[in-house]
Amino acid sequence: MRDSIYTIPVNEVFEPRCGCPICTMRDILEERSVEYIMGAAMMEPDVRVETNRQGFCRFHYGMMLKQKNRLSLALMLESHLMEIQEKGMKPGEAQKGGLFSKKAVQAQGESCFICAKIDWAQQTMFDTIMRQYVAKEEFRTLYGEQQMLCFPHFKQLTAYAQEHMDKKWRNTFLKESTRLCRQALDTLKEDVSHYCKMFDYRNAGENADWGNSKDSIERAVYFLTSREIGEKKK
Repeated sequence: MRDSIYTIPVNEVFEPRCGCPICTMRDILEERSVEYIMGAAMMEPDVRVETNRQGFCRFHYGMMLKQKNRLSLALMLESHLMEIQEKGMKPGEAQKGGLFSKKAVQAQGESCFICAKIDWAQQTMFDTIMRQYVAKEEFRTLYGEQQMLCFPHFKQLTAYAQEHMDKKWRNTFLKESTRLCRQALDTLKEDVSHYCKMFDYRNAGENADWGNSKDSIERAVYFLTSREIGEKKK
């Protein structure tokens, strides 16, 4: 696949200052990838070789099913099933108690073409974020103005920074990242607690003040998983 569709300017995901910027990046890349896979990629043999070999996870199959061109997905499934049939199954294994070799089964069950591309793009984005943070004061300001970092991406980003970021700026970056995650956590904890308290009979009635708690469950799930309720990831 042309890697250009997985290249996003850092400012494009940080400028909106809305939600977790790493989630924004992932969502953009997933949409681009699915549109490409279901369209132009059908004419690229090297891409088909990779999709035949890796397949897709349940979540990304779901995204592809929502596209209008079901024939593209059917053609990919046809060649992927053929790949499993020809390389993942060994007829001679039947008399040994199983049709699949253990190695082949594990390989087919654990890979996803889009996940692999997103992981590669995310690492590239992390590198860019850290270079920009070190080099540009305006980006450090922009980073600090983010609404939040979701918990999974906070863990990934800070773990990556501890191994790859310039030592001079590492602690500052880690502290700022922790602040962005912690402020979202504190707000959510307060809202979820308020939601729970509203079920106490003493808070019942027409004038009950739910504050910002009515959607606190949905927001907490997003913070903890990086996915909104209704989305499922492998």
